[in-house]
Amino acid sequence: MKTKIHVILTSLFCIFSLQAQQPKGIYGNTNWMNNWTNFKPANTEYNEATNIIAGTIDKDTRLTKRNTYQLVGIVYVTNNAVLTIEPGTVIRGDDKTCGTLVITNGAKIMAEGLETDPIVFTTNKEINDRKPGDWGGIIILGKAPINSLGGIHILPFNLEPMLNHYGGQDAEDNSGILKFVRIEYSGRKLSALKELNGLSLAGVGRKTVLSNIQISFSNDDSFECYGGDLNMNNLISYRTTDDDFDFTQGAQININNSIAVRHPFSSDISGSRCFEVDSYDKIENTDMTKKMTQINASNITLINLEENNQGLVRESIYVRENTFFNLNNSVVSGFSPFVLLEGNIGNGDVNLSKINFKNTIINNCNGGITSESAGSNGIIKTYYSNAASGLDYTNIKNNNLFTMPNIKGNPDFRMNVNNTIAIGN
Repeated sequence: MKTKIHVILTSLFCIFSLQAQQPKGIYGNTNWMNNWTNFKPANTEYNEATNIIAGTIDKDTRLTKRNTYQLVGIVYVTNNAVLTIEPGTVIRGDDKTCGTLVITNGAKIMAEGLETDPIVFTTNKEINDRKPGDWGGIIILGKAPINSLGGIHILPFNLEPMLNHYGGQDAEDNSGILKFVRIEYSGRKLSALKELNGLSLAGVGRKTVLSNIQISFSNDDSFECYGGDLNMNNLISYRTTDDDFDFTQGAQININNSIAVRHPFSSDISGSRCFEVDSYDKIENTDMTKKMTQINASNITLINLEENNQGLVRESIYVRENTFFNLNNSVVSGFSPFVLLEGNIGNGDVNLSKINFKNTIINNCNGGITSESAGSNGIIKTYYSNAASGLDYTNIKNNNLFTMPNIKGNPDFRMNVNNTIAIGN
């Protein structure tokens, strides 16, 4: 009996030790942002374009590092063609024609850079003249499920009608690889109500590899997923104008070890969030028998660089009804409030049970988990006050909370190990 008790106690000790050692926020044995990122793209000299990319790519094509490319107009990769881009290649989006790259349904992009030699999509403008929205961005259209009526949809980006469709039945669909890639100054404004995103992922399937991608100074969202089924990790959104990560149309997403770095002077007047999560634009256009959006986000860091200036930065996370959202082992610093839920979510546990926050540090946030409906805040506060959730509300300076949160140097947004211990690990 003593032996059994000893084994049980040892097992419990191991479990609690493992839980205590779980990192919060982005993590890694070393700073994985080193070498391939660029937090000062306005000061970076890029070679003048030597080659033009325009029109349609309908056969396998390779872009090489020895050339610098100018993306002119909307360029479509069609006919199941594969666009391969060598590590170190630079593609500059044309500002006059809104250079935009569209990987159509069935085609692939193989953009696999290296930590020491990333692939860069950037503006064709010169230093001191660069701004968000200089060019379009990258759009990938896949065959994975969405929850729009009919299972097929189009994007509102003025694309060629015959090529602008996404969705299907293949959750395992493969649209290629984006790895060690930077996207800078994208998100051209198309109308008063619509801008392109840095990276638009529409019905993209889980065999697509999306890892180590930095999107900086997008004029709309950095990453937006319209449906699809994806695993994404090591993503960086830096000083986007609108949302950092936007999910809709039944997106099934696992996002891990990723960060949004916001600045109050790089935000849209309509309000900017790190995460905006919903299941549909309009319920009447949605097949309610299909999956609603489910986002599993772990080891996420969300930070407002200006600790004493909210500016136009609002809550870090906004969640609409009929949406599943889980945030675990994360760090959120400098928002007002931490989370905002759509007004009708707080009316009952059925909706609240779909939205979970665990083992997360909520630092310097003016408000916790709140509702658009003030009358629901008491219910919500009670629901999320369970000590087992491991939500730590703190007031620590960013310089103390993070290892090296200085954009002017080589930033390291992993948690400061001393404060990891102090907060309760």
